[in-house]
Amino acid sequence: MYSLTVRDHIMIAHSFVGAIFGPAQALHGATFVVDAEFRRRHLSSDGLVVDIGAASTLLKEVLAPLNYRNLDEVPELRGRNTTTEFLAGEIHRRLATGIRAGALGADGAALDSLRIRLSESHVAWAAYEAPLGGDGA
Repeated sequence: MYSLTVRDHIMIAHSFVGAIFGPAQALHGATFVVDAEFRRRHLSSDGLVVDIGAASTLLKEVLAPLNYRNLDEVPELRGRNTTTEFLAGEIHRRLATGIRAGALGADGAALDSLRIRLSESHVAWAAYEAPLGGDGA
């Protein structure tokens, strides 16, 4: 399996509900390094997984509505514990939607899977990975 990874970051604020979160139940900030790994079995005729520039642009567009936001106030996330794990899945869903919409062209349609990794520090991270079915699904 071939892969190409692009990286960006987001700075957010949020709070959690539940005693398991201890002091993180209060509003706090986080900076996440976001790695999006695009995977496919065979390279394109140009020798690519996807175009790095297009992948970087799509990731930046997907992250923009979350960056510098209090996630507790984002309507589609309200009432959710926006844990690192949850956010990895949410970013995956948003990228998959962009891929289905053609943001990565024919190369995006040929992708087999996508893995999102959010690093909240140099010692802790979470990831979400799912197939794209070769059709951007």
